Amino acid sequence: MGILILTGMSGGGKSQAAKFLEDIGYFCIDNMPLKLFSKFGEMYKHSEISQRKTAFVTDVRSGDDFSDLYHFIDEMKNSGETVKIVFVDCNDSVILNRYKENKRLHPLAQDGNNVAAIEIERGKLAGLKDNSDIIIDTSTYSVWDLKKKIVKLFGTFEGNEGIKLNIISFGFKHGIPHTCDLVFDVRFLKNPYYVDELKHLTGNDEPVKEYVLNSENCKIFINKLKDLLDFLLPLYNNEGKEILEIGIGCTGGKHRSVAITNETVRIMKEKGYSVFTEHRDILK
Repeated sequence: MGILILTGMSGGGKSQAAKFLEDIGYFCIDNMPLKLFSKFGEMYKHSEISQRKTAFVTDVRSGDDFSDLYHFIDEMKNSGETVKIVFVDCNDSVILNRYKENKRLHPLAQDGNNVAAIEIERGKLAGLKDNSDIIIDTSTYSVWDLKKKIVKLFGTFEGNEGIKLNIISFGFKHGIPHTCDLVFDVRFLKNPYYVDELKHLTGNDEPVKEYVLNSENCKIFINKLKDLLDFLLPLYNNEGKEILEIGIGCTGGKHRSVAITNETVRIMKEKGYSVFTEHRDILK
């Protein structure tokens, strides 16, 4: 049924992620000592747990020698199981604010210094992060954003059984989304912002959609983007990639990127893919 190793920075959102995994049918085992993974591997194969989707939650509380974890992962893969490492990350400043708001100390902050503890933890987890299959950056996430992300990644969907797509519209002036695999810049198109009757609308509104999509350059771009995805998606799927995140950016993230994202989502859904949409900056 598949195994997830859920790990990452303390304060990054692992506990919430585990709850959301349970909501969609995962059996979650939290904070199992690293030394027990190799012993648990043999028991797993002959227990009813192997018939369920399972997530192991581990972090620096369990230790910092991940050799037993890697051995467990190799053992499971050799026996035919699908195993993915999911790393939940977050900016240091956001983690510090979360600990401050909750009036708690970082697990490694024995002397009360959360800043130093976060730095130590990043060092301990660097190798595990490098070996992760999926990284979820919760720096700008609400709890509900994280739930949506977990459901998108690991829930059950209708449509194409292979790779899933998450297409994000954004504004370059607000920064490029950290998790995108592919980023496309559509600032070459005429900007509806400078049309008085369109300025205060968004790409979700029909007048902006028509203005953007009916331009000759936009039609050519969408056709070329469709051809590129037709070429790339089977290749990514063959490499075992579960979700491809595509960013489409304009200046502010309200007009051109939104309209083109919606059109791309429509096209890819027609092709049978599971596709999700985020308009990151539409309300900014």
